[in-house]
Amino acid sequence: MKKFLALALAAMLALCAFAGCSGEDAEVVLTTNGSTSMEKLMETYMDVYTDATITYAATGSGAGITAVTEGNADIGLASRDLKDSEVEAGLTGYVVAIDGIAIVVNPANPVSDLSIEQIAKIYTKEITNWSELGGEDATIVVVGREAGSGTRDGFESVTGTAEACSYDMELNSTGDVRTTVAGNTAAIGYISLSSVSEEVSAVSVEGVLPSEETVQDGSYAVQRNFVMAVKTDSVSDEAMAFINWALSSAADEYVREAGCVPIVH
Repeated sequence: MKKFLALALAAMLALCAFAGCSGEDAEVVLTTNGSTSMEKLMETYMDVYTDATITYAATGSGAGITAVTEGNADIGLASRDLKDSEVEAGLTGYVVAIDGIAIVVNPANPVSDLSIEQIAKIYTKEITNWSELGGEDATIVVVGREAGSGTRDGFESVTGTAEACSYDMELNSTGDVRTTVAGNTAAIGYISLSSVSEEVSAVSVEGVLPSEETVQDGSYAVQRNFVMAVKTDSVSDEAMAFINWALSSAADEYVREAGCVPIVH
């Protein structure tokens, strides 16, 4: 629906320009393009930010960076930090939120800490039994999200398992992953940090438990930055006003609503 409205808005603006609408009456429109993982965050922003109408094209981080570099978008969205080459090409990136992902097991599972390497080996089926990790003699049930999920993309990116994971169950929502792990003592899954509840146990990773604080200070490893990129020498005042709002504490509640962790102010 939002994508349809964005297209309708573009058509309306084109008609307005043809009819000679005045600049004073024209609505401010910001075009954003990029990371599919930032969809929920952008939809939340689109619902609450009132100083402009925001359009969002979910094309992937690389495509978003290309779009803003070539002047085809006001803001490029990336679920990673900018590369040195992108900064050298004239872009500036602003971290507006952090994607924290909790690794969860059943509360009856005695395994309470895993390394990134162990997590990767579980999800690629190099480790298949909890006894290999100090747990019970039980075959590990590998649970994750469906293809196209932003949480899955983030998890596989951080663990280096993209296109290598072997899932026993691919589920369509965070709630389904949490419920499945809660009901199976041999299961492991991953969910947004904000969705952790008493139904499941979040394991520590490299000795660090996931929390807003450990994500913000960088000590919890399963995380990545959500970045808004602009052309340094030609960014519009309207685009910077939106980014400055997204960087402010006023946006924190909406970052949490989208299942992300706010930046430190």
